[in-house]
Amino acid sequence: MNRRSFFQSIGLPFAAMALLTALAVPAAAEKISLKELSRYLNGLTTAEVGFTQINADGSISTGTLYIQRPGRARFEYNPPDKNLVLAGGGTVAVFDAKSNQPPEQYPLSRTPLSIILANNVDLGRAKMVVGHTVDGNTTRVRAQDPEHPEYGSIEMVFTTGPTELRQWVIRDDSGSETTVILGEMKKGGKLNAGLFNITVATERRK
Repeated sequence: MNRRSFFQSIGLPFAAMALLTALAVPAAAEKISLKELSRYLNGLTTAEVGFTQINADGSISTGTLYIQRPGRARFEYNPPDKNLVLAGGGTVAVFDAKSNQPPEQYPLSRTPLSIILANNVDLGRAKMVVGHTVDGNTTRVRAQDPEHPEYGSIEMVFTTGPTELRQWVIRDDSGSETTVILGEMKKGGKLNAGLFNITVATERRK
């Protein structure tokens, strides 16, 4: 799996945005402040949520996402897709079910996903947010590593009442987009640390 397919495995194109219309939210909403969005993300310690992923080539996958901030995430895909993406220990590992090779690994810091998984999310940091708009019922924030914009960007979509992350779109350094649409989150539960252990996952998949 190459670098482009990695980013496609955690993101999707704007055609997927239409799926947001199914969300039952009020008819109008004010733009959520960057301070409030940072507070929300920093308070997201653990979460389990079903997701739908639309890849740059238009293909669709579903699965379950586990988050344990800071620094840990697991994208577990539903059959027949047996791929797996783990973030842990400062590394992202991509397990390609069609390959018998070890997972491809990347520094988490070089991916836009690091913005959500950071120890301290500060969207007010200079040059991090390059877009902050309200679009009907949603607030959209596009963020990037201010020191390395070449790593790509992540556009997050939030709803209000209460503030909730509903979707993100990752644009990689080649311009490809991957969208992840989230279901209802189960937050605050206890997750097994083994879910995010790259070494354990590698052994199990041999």
